[in-house]
Amino acid sequence: MANAAPQPAPVSEAVTRGIRVEVMSRYSPENSKPLEDDWVFQYTVRITNQSEETVQLVTRHWIITDGVGDVEQVKGPGVVGEQPVLGPGASFKYSSWCRLKTPTGTMHGTYQMLRSAGDEFNIEIAPFGLRARYAVQ
Repeated sequence: MANAAPQPAPVSEAVTRGIRVEVMSRYSPENSKPLEDDWVFQYTVRITNQSEETVQLVTRHWIITDGVGDVEQVKGPGVVGEQPVLGPGASFKYSSWCRLKTPTGTMHGTYQMLRSAGDEFNIEIAPFGLRARYAVQ
C-alpha cells in the first residue's frame, strides 16, 4: 500500500493580486449517512478585496478529490447564486457544502474575477482538507 500524502488542514488561505480567500471546512454528521458511503462537508469562504480596485467574482472552479483519489470538478457562474462586487476593503462571506463517498478528501480551485478596468484574472483557493471525525487515515 502506497503512503498517502499528508491531509491538508480544514482551513486554508491564499492571496492573489490583492484578493484574499479564506476557507474553513467541517464535517456535517447531521447530513451524512456513513453506512451508505455518503459523507457531507460544509465549508465557509470569506473573500476580501485588499487591492485598490473594485472586482467582481464571475465564475468558480472547484477541484474535489475524495479519499481514494476520485476527482470531481465543479464549474459555474458565481457562488451560491451570486456574483458579488467587492470594492477596496470589502468582503463577501458564504457557506456551501459538498458530498463525498469517503470520510476524507480535499478541495481547492480558483475564482475568476473581473476588474472594473475590464480585465479578468484567476485567484487561488488554497487546498483544504475534508475529514470526518474519527476517520482512520
